[in-house]
Amino acid sequence: MEGMKKMRDELWRKELRESMKNKERVAIPRVKMPELEAAYRSRSYDEVNMGLSVEQAVLEAKRCLDCPEPACMSGCPVGVNIPQFIKYIEKNEILKAAATLKETSALPAVCGRVCPQEKQCESRCIHLKMKSEAVAVGYLERFAADYEREKGAVSTPQPAASNGIKIAVIGSGPAGLSFAGDMAKYGYDVTVFEALHEIGGVLKYGIPEFRLPNHIVDVEIDVLRKMGVQFIANCIVGKTVSYEDLHEQGFKGIFAASGAGLPNFMNIRGENLSGVLSSNEYLTRINLMGANREETDTPVFFGKNVAVIGGGNTAMDSVRTARRLGAEKAMIIYRRSEEEMPARLEEVKHAKEEGIIFLTLHNPVEYIGDEKGFVKQMVLQKMQLGEPDASGRRRPVEIPGAVKTVDVDLVVVAIGVSPNPLIPSAFSGLNISKWGTIIVDQERLQTDLPDVYAGGDIVRGGATVILAMGDGRRAARCANMQWMG
Repeated sequence: MEGMKKMRDELWRKELRESMKNKERVAIPRVKMPELEAAYRSRSYDEVNMGLSVEQAVLEAKRCLDCPEPACMSGCPVGVNIPQFIKYIEKNEILKAAATLKETSALPAVCGRVCPQEKQCESRCIHLKMKSEAVAVGYLERFAADYEREKGAVSTPQPAASNGIKIAVIGSGPAGLSFAGDMAKYGYDVTVFEALHEIGGVLKYGIPEFRLPNHIVDVEIDVLRKMGVQFIANCIVGKTVSYEDLHEQGFKGIFAASGAGLPNFMNIRGENLSGVLSSNEYLTRINLMGANREETDTPVFFGKNVAVIGGGNTAMDSVRTARRLGAEKAMIIYRRSEEEMPARLEEVKHAKEEGIIFLTLHNPVEYIGDEKGFVKQMVLQKMQLGEPDASGRRRPVEIPGAVKTVDVDLVVVAIGVSPNPLIPSAFSGLNISKWGTIIVDQERLQTDLPDVYAGGDIVRGGATVILAMGDGRRAARCANMQWMG
């Protein structure tokens, strides 16, 4: 915190603060993100949010009051120096803003697009106490990262001198990439093992390009490569190579970040019919394997009446994808009300604009098939809200006898995921929870195997990109203290 205070006390920051009164800054309305027109984008894979102009970003940056104790930072799992990078934007030194982001975040262009800032950094913004909208931290983060890429000036953090210690990372999702970036900065020889043929994990297979284009992910991965991180695709740790193999190859430590790729189902009648599939399979076939493109051979169901079960971001990604693949009727089926939906408000807004139908307070109880074994209808139980459950949301309760039948030809189940079971089963000595997650020391993220740390969904059982990245940073800091000690 002392370093933060010194930065805030630098002359240029003082001059910026004094250039406008706080009352004037608060009076500036929050910037609106330009978006593709809904009718066009609902049939296109082009990115929906179009980014800010320099003028928009500089004006939004002026809204930041440069607080003496910035509460926004306490809401950031990776500890981005939010006031510093925003004030660089206000000063129109945007490349310095991008470099500031990379001091703590391995994926600023990704985080600026998919992180729930409204529940994290922006939720702590001082503007909210003044009945004003929060500073658009996420939009500004995306802007700075995009600016340096578009200018051909992508910066690479300078790693420390090599210490000669080899570290293995299992999984190239956000937790693994964040850990790899920080360990490279510390001077370690880092190798990331990815089971799939593309590097990026859930950032590639789980999030559609209209929300997070693959080339954005690739640019950030290339920065890690320039820092010395090596990537090995098509390698399944626990199958292709074992825990013992890694040690024989000279790896001193391991970070398990293999994610939560095992889909959950509801175990209701008809769930095994053709045309009923998990969001994992549906999105992976399209996002990673190009099933939506004519030149690829990957098959996928193209439904006209599509129902997606769930209310999170993955459900929104799935239903909006179905719409883009030609669905005439694309529906969200959610057992609670819209107010309880865990999806980002922006994703719900975009879905509605694109013609998605929301059937809230409904829950599927049966799928009905045709004579060929394909789903043709679903039976929905109408629900009402009772008392709050352990999640803090009001518990959905059945309305006796209130059911209805809806025609469908594709159902995508997006009700959550369970951890990938491979690492827990392949690494003898790990402590595993009843949910299949790896149990770690909550402060250090170290497992019962002293040389193995773990983070992200394999520990949490399903969370956000930024929380996984926060795990990667924390594990790197603690592992470095152990392995260099």
